This record gives sequence, C-alpha cells and structure tokens, in this order.
Amino acid sequence: MKTEYDFSKAKKNPYAKRLKKAVTIRLEPDIINYFKTMSGENGIPYQNLINLYLLDCAKAGRKLSLAWKK
Repeated sequence: MKTEYDFSKAKKNPYAKRLKKAVTIRLEPDIINYFKTMSGENGIPYQNLINLYLLDCAKAGRKLSLAWKK
C-alpha cells in the first residue's frame, strides 16, 4: 500500500444522487409482518419490498384519502 494517494484527477460518482438514503421510520408490527411474509414468498428482502411499494405509489402519484371520524 502506498503511504499517499493522488486524488487530484478523481471524478465524482455519477450515481451518487441515485443512492438510497437511510431513514428511520416507525411502522406498525402488522405492516412489518405483512412485508416479511411477502419477502419469504418472493425471496426479496422486506425493506426492498417496502421501498418498491412506496416507489410505485410515488410514480403513480397516488394520494392518501383520509376522512376523520367525529
């Protein structure tokens, strides 16, 4: 290994903006169990399934419809 490296000609990662970002989110146990069950059926990690579901919602422009009960 070198004691020093020259990074003067280094290029920025063109995919850096597309990297996933770690976040903390609180989900109900039933939601997690649902995606974990789907994960076992499909062989895809449950975090990836949640990400794919949310991505699909975002691309389709789905809006949440809420009606508060009195």
